[in-house]
Amino acid sequence: MPKLIPPVKSGESIELMITGLSHTGDGVGKTEEGFTVFIPLALPGERVRVKIAQVKKTYAHARLEEIIASSDERVDAPCPVFETCGGCQIQHLTYAAQLTMKQQQVIDAFRRIGGLEHTKVLPPIGMDNPWNYRNKAQVPFGQRNGKTVAGFYAAGSHQIVEFSHCMIQQPENDRTIQWVKNRVKELQIPSYNEKNHRGILRHVMVRTGIHTNDVMVVLVTNGEHLPRKKELLSSLIEKIPGLTSVVQNINKRRSNVVLGNENRLLWGDPVIHDYIGDVRFAISPHSFFQVNPLQTERLYREVKNFASLSGKETVLDVYCGTGTIGLYLAKDAKRVLGIESIAQAVDNARENAMANDIHHASFTCGKAEEVLPRWEQEGIRAQVIVVDPPRKGCEERLLDACVEMNPERIVYVSCNPATLARDASRLEERGFQMRGVQPVDMFPHTNHIECVTVFDRMEDKG
Repeated sequence: MPKLIPPVKSGESIELMITGLSHTGDGVGKTEEGFTVFIPLALPGERVRVKIAQVKKTYAHARLEEIIASSDERVDAPCPVFETCGGCQIQHLTYAAQLTMKQQQVIDAFRRIGGLEHTKVLPPIGMDNPWNYRNKAQVPFGQRNGKTVAGFYAAGSHQIVEFSHCMIQQPENDRTIQWVKNRVKELQIPSYNEKNHRGILRHVMVRTGIHTNDVMVVLVTNGEHLPRKKELLSSLIEKIPGLTSVVQNINKRRSNVVLGNENRLLWGDPVIHDYIGDVRFAISPHSFFQVNPLQTERLYREVKNFASLSGKETVLDVYCGTGTIGLYLAKDAKRVLGIESIAQAVDNARENAMANDIHHASFTCGKAEEVLPRWEQEGIRAQVIVVDPPRKGCEERLLDACVEMNPERIVYVSCNPATLARDASRLEERGFQMRGVQPVDMFPHTNHIECVTVFDRMEDKG
């Protein structure tokens, strides 16, 4: 069989018509030969000139050189570092068009990956004001020409892009980050150099409680020593409104993972608090807590609607983390059982249940695919199972264990339409029928979309 030769070469300039957007937010065009080219910053309906940057067997990546004919949906991105910072991918697209794009992304995933042609995908639930929504900022610190720099990583690299204002961060986070950055420079605290694994300050993380105004500052250091700690701490306490907690996190590893395992409380409380609905949650440096609290409440309302609880059900909260979904549903359920593989998260879930006087919720540490069969043998049954897996989706063994428990409904929360589509196909093969999919835009101006759906157990055919 003759070897197929791509019709484009690296460094070549060509004109393309953009026909769609990829799941990463890149424009998608095809050459006359049908060869696919991905172009960041290009939009559907545009004719563009691009320079081929990288050629693979079946596709290529290119850089946008010129927009020959522009899309009506193109807008000027308000962020001055949008094109270099990797935080947002689609600020140059109107928000209404962003929602349409994300709905199509979900539809395409169900068609191509799940083989489910007729899935009903509802319009995404968007935000009235799609800015300043993030309650958590993680900013890497580094060195450039011997000077401290802090910002966000450029797309696909560890090159730090400095910024003076992030338009998707809560204003409190933004102000705190900028103040800490300036103070670190004044005190000449050495920032981290990931090439030689030297220097002190690796990241600064800020978390804000939207409903409580609590602020946590986490200083991630390359070792136990933090020079001029007292001076930095005293000025933080003086200058940061709402400051509740200052933590030093120690991360000595040569790793891309932001947080190490050890936290040292420098001042205040070890946690901050925030609410989802009327449930109060404690948030530690390591806690998973959704970054868009306003949309989280909308997402969880959809989960509650799909769960259709009457107060008589036992609910399983699988991949429960710190118990946010299970505790949010608890007042409408007879019993809540959570399963999580991370011990610290289970401890947090139990503490959150106690703090909210929720006594009919309990949480178990372990792998769900191992815990569920044991519970079934012990006679435990659940009418509703809620799963909220990581991006890789559910292990097939877990889906089998859920099916074996024979629930009435399985509510599936997903941050990745591709793995949701795959798992939807698997559940339908196992006798559960999906009603439809409700996307929720948790991350405006990025390519990400959250979804929730429900699978009803089909009656056995006699």
